[in-house]
Amino acid sequence: MTAASPPGWRRNQVAVTGAAFIGFTGFTLVMPFLPFYFEQLGVTGTGAIAIWSGVSLGVTPAVTALMAPVWARVAERAGRKLMVARSLLSFVAIMSATAFVTAAWQVFALRALQGLFAGYGPIAMTMVAESAPADRTAAAIGWVHTAQRLGPALGPVIGGGLAHALGLRTTFLVAAGFYLAAFSLVILGYREPPRRPVPESEAGLSRFTFTGFRRVPNFVLFMGAIFALQMVDRSFGPILPLFLRDVGMAPDRVAVLAGVVFSVSAAAGAVGNQTSGWWLRRLPVGRLVPRTAAMAAVAAAVFGFAPALWVLLGAAVVFGLGLGVATTSIYTAASLSVPVQARGLAFGYLTTAYLTALAISPVAAGLIGALNVRAVFIVDAIGLGAVAWALRRFIRPGGQE
Repeated sequence: MTAASPPGWRRNQVAVTGAAFIGFTGFTLVMPFLPFYFEQLGVTGTGAIAIWSGVSLGVTPAVTALMAPVWARVAERAGRKLMVARSLLSFVAIMSATAFVTAAWQVFALRALQGLFAGYGPIAMTMVAESAPADRTAAAIGWVHTAQRLGPALGPVIGGGLAHALGLRTTFLVAAGFYLAAFSLVILGYREPPRRPVPESEAGLSRFTFTGFRRVPNFVLFMGAIFALQMVDRSFGPILPLFLRDVGMAPDRVAVLAGVVFSVSAAAGAVGNQTSGWWLRRLPVGRLVPRTAAMAAVAAAVFGFAPALWVLLGAAVVFGLGLGVATTSIYTAASLSVPVQARGLAFGYLTTAYLTALAISPVAAGLIGALNVRAVFIVDAIGLGAVAWALRRFIRPGGQE
């Protein structure tokens, strides 16, 4: 157990989980509707809107991935609470400023600036892991992961209603208020636990390099799977509102309908996150993830054929559930495939794969969507099929099989 007392770790769990939920809800109040904001700013044509949306959504995680080593070193000296508080407060400022932009390039510039300070999600998981007793660490991380799924399940529905009633500019200000609440919760509720000295016997593992991880069975394969799954998961953002409009949904209902589809998929993903442990006790990851990835691939292909709304909602459930189970299962298997003392560094490499996909996916989706919006879903289906095949074909015994 860490130095934090049981009451202390529970308080920290509530504070960090609540802040993650509020922050991710605030983000999805507005970002799923960024294409419409660009349209209000004078961008015309589906292709141009898709590209602006893609690069604006992708630039933040791209810069965040570059800055991650810098902030990690600062966190070791100043503490992770300060890093999360800094990140959340920057969202308050950037979201507020975005409400007053007058041109598309200003949105892009603010999103790039945000990348210098973003990245509180992975740090939040580390915070609860450090605070919780050893036998509750997995559950603590699981709750934060679920909060990061449930926030996006609720945010688009609220955001779609706010955008329809108050306009997108006011919705950006509401999102800033959400981040201010999350910041306050971390500042008032979280207590940084004392640092545990690293024993000399573990010092060598703290210098574990990527070359060493490459020799761990399946670890590089798991990194690739996380990258591919996130590429697909994040591709919907810049495309779905344009897709719904292009397939004939009423223009005055698109924002709300896009929010509903986003929310259904995110809620199903949260169920997948929570049930992955149950499935892993019954199936090895080399069989479970290929099946759930293939299931999500079929759902993505269904989207590409633009069926009726009720079919889209059903496909969103299958898509979210498949990705939720697959993603959490891969993270679990990857962490169990490395020595205990090296798991923190291993999680850092997995996070790099996640952030890289987060940066590339919206840009790639925007470029593909500029040619054909439906093609994004077909490419997603092919990518998920490739993940299923690669894991079934190349996973080796010796890791978490």
